[in-house]
Amino acid sequence: MNLRLLDRNNNTSILIAGILSVIIGLGVARFAFTSLLPPMLESQISVTFAGVLASVNFAGYLSGSIFSMFIKDINQKVILFRFGIVLAILTTLILGITTDTTIWFVSRILAGFAAAMVFVVGAAIVMTKLSFENKTKAMGIHFSGIGFSILSTDLISRAVLSNGGSWQDSWIILTIFASLASFYAMYILSFDKKIKTKVVKHKFDKSLFSFFVILIIMAYFTEGVGFVVQGTFLPDIINSLEGLEGYGNLTWTLVGLAGIPSCIIWMRLAHKYGSVNIIIITLFIQMIGILIPTMTSNIYLNLFSGVLFGGTFVGLVGMFMNLSGKLAAKNPVVLMGAVTTSYGIGQVIAPLYSVYFIEKYGSYDYALYLTAFIVFGGIVLLLFSKTVMSDEQKKL
Repeated sequence: MNLRLLDRNNNTSILIAGILSVIIGLGVARFAFTSLLPPMLESQISVTFAGVLASVNFAGYLSGSIFSMFIKDINQKVILFRFGIVLAILTTLILGITTDTTIWFVSRILAGFAAAMVFVVGAAIVMTKLSFENKTKAMGIHFSGIGFSILSTDLISRAVLSNGGSWQDSWIILTIFASLASFYAMYILSFDKKIKTKVVKHKFDKSLFSFFVILIIMAYFTEGVGFVVQGTFLPDIINSLEGLEGYGNLTWTLVGLAGIPSCIIWMRLAHKYGSVNIIIITLFIQMIGILIPTMTSNIYLNLFSGVLFGGTFVGLVGMFMNLSGKLAAKNPVVLMGAVTTSYGIGQVIAPLYSVYFIEKYGSYDYALYLTAFIVFGGIVLLLFSKTVMSDEQKKL
């Protein structure tokens, strides 16, 4: 069994390596920032600067997503995936060894670019390597790595803090953890010599971007917005509610726990009932979760809002990425890059308007209202897309 787990062409090995890579690229280089935001807000940064750092991080992610669309060669994909892993680790270390705001600013941009290389290109490598006839369920397992990435990095951070360590110590421990995990991920998600000699090149195919596909891309923009406000500020949103001080991190842990099975469940439902139908339902549930902290300070309902967030955004990423991969057929990275670019634009915008509303009104309510409204816009777009989709697209 152990030897099989070192087999680069074994489906189990590929999925484990894929999940580990998501933990490094998204968990360590991105979500750990949300987990560690409360202690950093106490001693180091303001909410405004945190919002700016989140925005530039997603700007880096956006640039990486655009760049990923033009990677033509499978060999280049592997090289850039490995580059992304190394960059994710180095930019995490920076947060632990310096408090220079300029260096942090640059490092968060680079961490965003690294995350795109690891996640977008990495997902394309995983999809290419898997040998299942229908890869939807398998990719659901791969995207469950998003939930694992939140949970694992949150537990590591909390363990360090609860044992007397600082938030800086947490960043250093996360760097060590990511470094160890990276060896397996980089080894498995590459190709043996036979495949390496065969250079597979793809042209950028404009015909992929039909009206239906454009509507899907626009809808994923609204999910980028829907994800990022809670994805950046949720622990602080919960801590800011009356009587809920200190419950922010527990809510974030629940986000990770809910995220692990959600992708598999939602993608199975998408396979059975059609991706667009299930995405519409998931967006509606997410919208309810976004609004809960604006309506009540009840502990259980707000913990439930974390469950709704984790239980939807991970599944939405998986379903959108899988749908775009299927629509693109032989070159999944093209549409995966396009939808992720749209998602990235939403991610860049949302922290900035959030900071504006927080400074103006002294609460997160108006940022959450606008976010929920934009997510509702995504639901409307997808309902319209159902009127223009082909019979073949209905089966996806």
